[in-house]
Amino acid sequence: MRIQGLLSGETDLVARMAGMVSILHGAMPHFFWTGFYRVVGDELVIGPYQGTPGCSRIARGRGVCGTAWEQGAIQVVADVHAFPGHIACDPRSESEIVVPVRDCRGEVIAVLDVDSAEKAAFDETDQRWLEQILCF
Repeated sequence: MRIQGLLSGETDLVARMAGMVSILHGAMPHFFWTGFYRVVGDELVIGPYQGTPGCSRIARGRGVCGTAWEQGAIQVVADVHAFPGHIACDPRSESEIVVPVRDCRGEVIAVLDVDSAEKAAFDETDQRWLEQILCF
């Protein structure tokens, strides 16, 4: 797999994230926005990512990303406009999947956020696949 080859031997977390984002965003045509929000103190901070400008900072429990962080659980949202408290960083976003990233202690250190301009673009297959490649 391209991601494993790219990340082999790389120890810097941000470099690993940037490589993953680059491959995912380029390989998946329905990925409109692909990126990480890193836990910094009491909020999520953007980057690295590819796509249109995103929200710079997100509070715990706010929007899909903040909810994934707070609950420590994957969020698969078929219609972001129906999600309570959704943050509309880009109004063209229609669906979203957010996967928490954990460190070796099990703490959420980031979330991988993927948006699509299509409703219901993500399913259980996307969820399983993204979980498998997120090994930090």
